[in-house]
Amino acid sequence: MENKTQVIVVGGGPAGISAAVTIARANKNVILIERGNFCGSKNVFGGAVYTKPIKEIFPDFEENAPLERNNIKHKYMLLTEHEDTTVSYTSDEESSNSYTVIRAKFDRWLAEQAKKEGVTLVTQTLVKNLIIEDNKIVGVKTELEDYYADIVILADGVNSLLAKEAGLRHNFEPKDVALGIKEIIKLDTDKINERFNLKDNEGCITEIVGYPMNGMLGLGYMYTNKNSVTIGLGIALDELTEKKLKPYEVLDKLKEHPSISPLIKDGELLEYSAHLIPEGGYNKIPQLYGNGVMVVGDAAMLVNNLHWEGTNLAMISGKLAGETAIEAIEKHDFSKNVLKLYKEKLDNSFIMKDLKSYKNLMPTMHKRRASFTDYYIKKINSFFKDFTAVDSIVKRDKFRNFIKSFFTDRSISELAKDGFAGIKLLWEILK
Repeated sequence: MENKTQVIVVGGGPAGISAAVTIARANKNVILIERGNFCGSKNVFGGAVYTKPIKEIFPDFEENAPLERNNIKHKYMLLTEHEDTTVSYTSDEESSNSYTVIRAKFDRWLAEQAKKEGVTLVTQTLVKNLIIEDNKIVGVKTELEDYYADIVILADGVNSLLAKEAGLRHNFEPKDVALGIKEIIKLDTDKINERFNLKDNEGCITEIVGYPMNGMLGLGYMYTNKNSVTIGLGIALDELTEKKLKPYEVLDKLKEHPSISPLIKDGELLEYSAHLIPEGGYNKIPQLYGNGVMVVGDAAMLVNNLHWEGTNLAMISGKLAGETAIEAIEKHDFSKNVLKLYKEKLDNSFIMKDLKSYKNLMPTMHKRRASFTDYYIKKINSFFKDFTAVDSIVKRDKFRNFIKSFFTDRSISELAKDGFAGIKLLWEILK
């Protein structure tokens, strides 16, 4: 049979590359197919990759990979239209666990390492369909030719049409994904260091809650690169549809906020991009394996929304799928009875354990979004406004009025529902 190999991996992002490298290191034949001109040319994300999972696959990456900054600062900004309350954590350089990267550079570097390990990389090639024979995936159809394999690993992103064709997933609902948009704004290194209180190669991650996403299920973010700042946001697709909002208009409002605009002032727009982000969590994870097929990364909806974790889950899921493929090849059994080992490996990893802990986070946030993304953000800012004010008003009266406002601004039943939802989520995480 022409174009026959042991494993085909579809998608040259971190998940696909991790799977392919793992397989190649076991001296198995693997082809990695990427639709872009090069790995990273089509990939979009916020901006950070995590040290530990990358080291599991590329132990020396810190010495050679094209990294931007080592993220020693992590900030949380709670915004109203004109105010903000910021909580900041700073670590030392040794205990930092993430770096900012530019995906077009970083993924390309990953792909080069994969080629050195023996992975056959095929770029500028779109996989249009799967080849299915006797209820088993046996290959893929591209625009030019067919490729056959014992196993196909799908790492083709959140909107994986191939996983749907394989019968492993259904169409997602708008509430199960967010639309993420971002801009990369060029700034001098010295300006970035001064504005974010950094030294060269030190980085800062900023997560933003509240304005201009008040009342919507959405978050904003900023990442510092060597000579640019990435700013963006993600908003649930059903929110944008319901409110008929244009996401770039929401991003413009974020950039104009008095606490944000000075940080990016006089910057030059280098890049604008948009992409879908899996939001469904544990309850929306599809069937992860079938006869001759496994699904990894975003295509498997493996994203931890609360902790902004995606690339680490992608890489580890790819690694586990690669390990499973190796066992299947050595047993010469590519049925789902063997490939179910991939799901077992995931279940025993931090990935599924964390996602299961947060399985009701997104449903709860959808129901109580007006509370947690609007009302309490405003109350926190209101508290600090009163707390820091010096206005000759008795402090005791201020604090009494602040507490009283909880019961005058909002009904007791709504407060009780918020409290119950919060306690329930916390219990599910800790149990």
